[in-house]
Amino acid sequence: MPSNPRFLMCPPTHFAVDYVINPWMEGNLHSADAARAQSQWAALHGVLSDLAGIDLIAAGEGLPDMPFTANAGLVLGDVFVPSRFHHAQRRGEEALFTDWFAQQGFTIRQLPAGMDFEGAGDALLDRDAPRLWLGHGHRSDAGVAQEVAAMFDLEAIPLRLSDPRFYHLDTCFCPLTGGWLLYYPPAFDAEAIGAIASRIPESRRIAVSEQDALAFACNAVNIGTSVVVNRASSALKTALENAGFEVIETPLDEFLKAGGSAKCLTLRLDEP
Repeated sequence: MPSNPRFLMCPPTHFAVDYVINPWMEGNLHSADAARAQSQWAALHGVLSDLAGIDLIAAGEGLPDMPFTANAGLVLGDVFVPSRFHHAQRRGEEALFTDWFAQQGFTIRQLPAGMDFEGAGDALLDRDAPRLWLGHGHRSDAGVAQEVAAMFDLEAIPLRLSDPRFYHLDTCFCPLTGGWLLYYPPAFDAEAIGAIASRIPESRRIAVSEQDALAFACNAVNIGTSVVVNRASSALKTALENAGFEVIETPLDEFLKAGGSAKCLTLRLDEP
């Protein structure tokens, strides 16, 4: 684990639930409490600032989902692969994130035109092997795995998501330090479960309950042995502690109204 991890965050200046593009937004249209969202985001920022460096990007007006920086793109080394959002409501974020990364000195590499890809929401690096897990079925195309594998010369494993509530991979799957995996098996089809089982031994897999999955416990930020989550049951905390992790809870339920939590609100900038 790098000694100085860095993350990109975006203040929730314009955060709102102004449209419905995932099941979590249904029933929550125009219900977001801006002040509460700001307070919860600031608390997450404070927790992460004790563990890592935080870079900020200015929020774009009219882009209420921009605080979910995980979806900006994929970062590997000094290369940034911008997202191509499935829904038109988020496409205005693409140029802002691409410009920010270009200004920071990253090399910008584009995927082929017409290919949906939602960044580190669906593309997660393993923490113990040179492989990338690629979620598809709702927001990103399965073909992204082949493109990224060729681009970076690493194994990329497509995992089909079968439950629309878990529309991004990072809502139900979190690779952890030391080759551990936190995940919710019912979110995947049988082929994806087989792909996971063939690469990660059962002794290193922590399957969460539906209760924890719906609290977005898998949407966690892992820094070393710290796992930062919105909320986790006592059973899940015990399982993680037995695996050598410290669980840090910080409420983010205001962002669950839009279908996001801790991991969604961050993008790791120092991926090897």
